[in-house]
Amino acid sequence: MYRVKTRIQVQIKHTPTDPAGVTDSEERYHSSLDAIQKIVKAEGIEGLYSGINGSLIGVTSTNFAYFYWYSVIRTLYLSSSALPKPPGIATELSLGAAAGAVAQIFTIPVSVITTRQQTAPKGQKKGLRDTGREVIQSDDGWTGLWRGLKASLVLVVNPAITYGAYQRLREIFFAGKANLRPWDAFALGALSKALATLVTQPLIVAKVGLQSRPPPARKGRPFKSFLEVILYIIEHEGPLSLFKGVVPQVVKGVLVQGLLMMTKE
Repeated sequence: MYRVKTRIQVQIKHTPTDPAGVTDSEERYHSSLDAIQKIVKAEGIEGLYSGINGSLIGVTSTNFAYFYWYSVIRTLYLSSSALPKPPGIATELSLGAAAGAVAQIFTIPVSVITTRQQTAPKGQKKGLRDTGREVIQSDDGWTGLWRGLKASLVLVVNPAITYGAYQRLREIFFAGKANLRPWDAFALGALSKALATLVTQPLIVAKVGLQSRPPPARKGRPFKSFLEVILYIIEHEGPLSLFKGVVPQVVKGVLVQGLLMMTKE
């Protein structure tokens, strides 16, 4: 699902204002199922798992870093006698955002490399190390590994909303319970992640656009900011396209977050 949502999110429709000679060499996907069928036809089943090594490293490191810093920051908050307890929704969101910001600084290079791997045209795919070297040797240099950092820092509201909603829903539906049953934790994790994804989907699409190769119409010119990506997408495809890939994005997030919280509890 990660590969599918990434490929859908980077495709841009051409307009009459695009430079002459620009053609679309990439396969067009009309839905998640259509994307799966075309990727399998062109690359085989293994095509759906392109960039899996980077994805596994990224998910593991990001969640470890987030949980570690969230636990540290929340413990410091609860240990302070001058602050109200239990923390309210706004406070939970703030604690989650602070933890997410710190985690992103350390883990975004893996996200950049994985996105490049998953959006590379057939025949131009490289391994994790070679893709990282390609990013470093680009015009951005070493800083290219942190491309999209600003968007990622804004996107810390996603895990912040997720864990803030999780804590609040737990207090509402399971007040007084020290431990949740596995399926209760899964349901709460899935619901909280779905809410967070719907709210932040335009920023997720913009981040993918920043970290992937620029569309052919830009003739190799990379985007400079997530606002530039958003305006480009609106100009070429309309505002609703800021939510492209939302179905596989939600499905992926629901499964990962549900299993994560079920395991954690």
